[in-house]
Amino acid sequence: MTRLLHIASSPRYAHSHSRTLTQEFIDKWSLYHPEATVILRDLTLNPVPYLDDTWITAKFTAPDQYTPELTGAIELSDQLVDEFLAADCYVISAPMYNFTIPAVLKSYIDYIVRPRRTFAVENGAFKGLVTGKKLLFITARGSDFRPGSAFAPSDFQEPYLRTVFGFIGFTEIQFINANGLRTDLRDQSLAEARSTIQALASHW
Repeated sequence: MTRLLHIASSPRYAHSHSRTLTQEFIDKWSLYHPEATVILRDLTLNPVPYLDDTWITAKFTAPDQYTPELTGAIELSDQLVDEFLAADCYVISAPMYNFTIPAVLKSYIDYIVRPRRTFAVENGAFKGLVTGKKLLFITARGSDFRPGSAFAPSDFQEPYLRTVFGFIGFTEIQFINANGLRTDLRDQSLAEARSTIQALASHW
């Protein structure tokens, strides 16, 4: 049975374009995969704490050397990684805040990028361990960050997400970016996003 993990990061819920578009995608995708299970990880409802020194120590300590304190510090991360690795495909919805991703999504990423779990070091080189899985990002941006636009060089959202998830092994990464939602492009951008969602849902 296919397991899709939806990771949501917008705090706006009913007013969130990224949540709304992502739910539209999941609803359409589910029609083609009626046997699938969809799991929601809502980072606004259940935010991931910021890293601290104990957690970082645990991250770089072999599990057979954990103290009770390190075991407690890494417990949530282990749960999140287990949930993440159990999925077959992923949809991550995110607004753009200050040219990049929300802090709650960054914290989540920090918790799942783990040596020995989602990446390894072999012969002095990094190797991603999350392979053979599909990942879709659906984002909402207030300004126009399309290639060639004035704001395009300030898009630190998509490049970062491609880099960090590529680092842990993803090679099949797709984006649906709704740009210019606080500009005259709003209606056009939402229509284009929905058209892409419709086309992608049938074969993703």
